[in-house]
Amino acid sequence: MSHQEHTNIVHTKLNDKQLRKNLKSVMDTLKTNRKNLITSRYTDWEALREQGKAVKQKSLSQLNILLERFEQNATKNGFIVHWATDSKEVNEIIYKLMQEKRVNKILKGKSMASEETHLNAFLKQKGINPIETDLGELIIQLIDEPPVHIVAPAIHKNRYQIGEIFQQKLGANLESEPEKLNEIARVHLRKEFQEFKMGLSGVNFAIANEGAIWLIENEGNGRMSTTASDIHIAICGIEKIVESFEDASILDALLVPSATGAPITCYNNIITSPRKEGELDGPKEVHIIMLDNNRSTMLKDSHFYRALSCIRCGTCLNHCPVYDKIGGHAYLSTYPGPIGEVISPQLFGMKNFGHMVNLCSLCGRCSEVCPVKIPLAELIRDLRSEKVGQGRKNLKNNDDSLRDKNEEYMMRQFAKAATNGNSWRKLLDLPSKPLLMPLAKIFSSFIPGLKNWVAYRTFPTLNGKLHKKVSNMKGVIYE
Repeated sequence: MSHQEHTNIVHTKLNDKQLRKNLKSVMDTLKTNRKNLITSRYTDWEALREQGKAVKQKSLSQLNILLERFEQNATKNGFIVHWATDSKEVNEIIYKLMQEKRVNKILKGKSMASEETHLNAFLKQKGINPIETDLGELIIQLIDEPPVHIVAPAIHKNRYQIGEIFQQKLGANLESEPEKLNEIARVHLRKEFQEFKMGLSGVNFAIANEGAIWLIENEGNGRMSTTASDIHIAICGIEKIVESFEDASILDALLVPSATGAPITCYNNIITSPRKEGELDGPKEVHIIMLDNNRSTMLKDSHFYRALSCIRCGTCLNHCPVYDKIGGHAYLSTYPGPIGEVISPQLFGMKNFGHMVNLCSLCGRCSEVCPVKIPLAELIRDLRSEKVGQGRKNLKNNDDSLRDKNEEYMMRQFAKAATNGNSWRKLLDLPSKPLLMPLAKIFSSFIPGLKNWVAYRTFPTLNGKLHKKVSNMKGVIYE
């Protein structure tokens, strides 16, 4: 996608007043709930964040060992473990299993990993219609949109819009009350749950010492997808591995408040094996697909690997002043917001996703709120350096096509002037010229560089007067 096409999408979202209103309402609620919960229930939230950071750093430092241990213990428990290098392999494994088991319908719990692999589009090409069972995922599937948020896929739609979607797509009565909308979705999905053989889920934590997986959710659809089916498939990014249940518990205590501002999720599903003899429910087979998709390449980078600590809480999106103006779709990536800006260029290539790193004000909020202390603002800034051919030049699919030669020239000239006293004083004195500022104001919308400024800001008032340094008894002040 060209720079102009990306710019057009951003402007389209900026001009969508309903979108911005919906996003602001939800973001404000999530931020307030998180702040109130942390203040009222946690005696030392910062110490817990340090623990979470340490858990992820420890896990990543011995990832190869933990992955082998997980496979051994999971296999011993009766799971079938698959390894997938990339998205294509994940999708092919799932399709092959469906063919072997003669399954033509798959019900999905929420899984960002399946969004990353574009599983739905792949299965549709094979004549199979995957069915989303998460309420937010169901809504966006009905209107053929990707998730707008990694935790709440349909937050860009308010209850009135959702009512219209259900009326148009499901033939339901027009409703707007949340209870009625939930009832419509429940009735619709219960019919699908009555007869299905295969369910799919993501994984929040994979515990190496136990060979178990831990899934958290709030609706019950995830539990239905994983226990009412004969065959359960779980897609797990390799970075989701932790050593023990104790480690996973620390991360869970950080994830839930950060994601929704709630102390605990409604459902914690810890799956340790397929259905055993004598048990009445649970899948007869559980397949766990361990997904790499360039994560191991990220892990090799001594600087950017820290983004693999992400626990997918989405709080960086909730606090981002750019995200809440344009929403997730403007990023053109499975993973939007600050965390998306860091991991997407690394997972999918800077050449394809370099545009994302510009969608940041570098305010630093994301780094402040990240529960595992990923320095997101720092990493975004460094990725910008990589994008223009500076930094360590160590990213996948980065090339000179992303560099703006005019921008580079202007910055070199600015640096040259700003580091020379005489040149800098002459530059600051320019506004004092009688006709320069009035003419610049008139033609500002045509002057390169300045036209971008005045498109969104008031023309600056400059009079050319330098600050005069004045000494007094307390030191130096400026007037």
